[in-house]
Amino acid sequence: MESVLADGLNCVDHWFAAQEASRLVRNKEKAVLGLVHEDLVISDILDQYRTFQLIEKLLPAPTQLSEQWTHQLTPTTQRILVEKYYDFSDSVIREILGKKLSGRNRKDLDDVSDKTSVGIKSCRRQFDNVKRVYKTVEDMSGNLSLNIQTNFLLPKNLAQKYAAVVYIANNRFETNKRKLQYLQFSDYCSVVTEMMANWSCSDPDCKYEETSMDIDREFLQNLRELRVLLEREAIDEHKTLVMRILKTKVSDRKLADIDSMFKVMIVRVSLSRNVINIAYGLNHSKEMRDLFLDIVEKIIEPSKSAKLTVSDMTLLMSLYKESPQFMEPFKTNKELLSVWERFMNTFNSCVLKMYR
Repeated sequence: MESVLADGLNCVDHWFAAQEASRLVRNKEKAVLGLVHEDLVISDILDQYRTFQLIEKLLPAPTQLSEQWTHQLTPTTQRILVEKYYDFSDSVIREILGKKLSGRNRKDLDDVSDKTSVGIKSCRRQFDNVKRVYKTVEDMSGNLSLNIQTNFLLPKNLAQKYAAVVYIANNRFETNKRKLQYLQFSDYCSVVTEMMANWSCSDPDCKYEETSMDIDREFLQNLRELRVLLEREAIDEHKTLVMRILKTKVSDRKLADIDSMFKVMIVRVSLSRNVINIAYGLNHSKEMRDLFLDIVEKIIEPSKSAKLTVSDMTLLMSLYKESPQFMEPFKTNKELLSVWERFMNTFNSCVLKMYR
């Protein structure tokens, strides 16, 4: 018996997945069960399930686990229980991502369960956990991931994933349009983590008292100044600089291959206009919500039409970011250059992460 159920934690995954005790036993090889009668094993599992049911009531507030005396749990056991309870399936979260954490959407989790082959009880638990984390940290200042880690005793990597989910929920980013379906949760997690690190206010005494789930409002206001790049002379100068720097970066043979493609992106597609309009649009809620959709429609799709490979795109966006430092408005205004670099460093990472 001990070899099968030496520790109740062996069954906790099955409990969270709402797997019946009899099914759990049937899934075990007979060689593992040995001479132990199946009914005894089922009875033992059911005892553990009843214990989990009692402990589960404490897990919505993990910090209370160490304060209660009903269940004698070692710190290691507490940590494992909390981590397993709050762990989630990327496929389930991808379906929830960007949707309101409402009762109506919770009722629609049957569709999520069918699509992901994850049990409905598990889907509901994951939905409820995301909503609970969101409600707990939505008004907190400071580092979002650290706030989650502190309040829910989660490991750093799991707290970072929750931070990405609630950040997307708070800003209501569109993630479910057909053109965005190719993106996985890991893609969103990566780009949003960069946004939180580089576009949020790092000062504890932020001028506008933003929460940890908001983009730095002063930064957003400064982005408006980038419209200087939309003036005809600036567009021409920017284009010339990109092509001039390109000639120093690649061989003549490579230059012949990509020169026309870059010109298509810069001139015909109006790369500058699209990028600056996306940056400026972050000041407005509707445009901010459509950030990822705009990146696909205004940057990625035209680039694919111009037949740019990932390496071509990496080079183009790098040159596009670097060249304004040589332009007059930026040479005389270092603060504007800093705003440009702060925006473009993260924007480029988003574009390249989403580029397939």
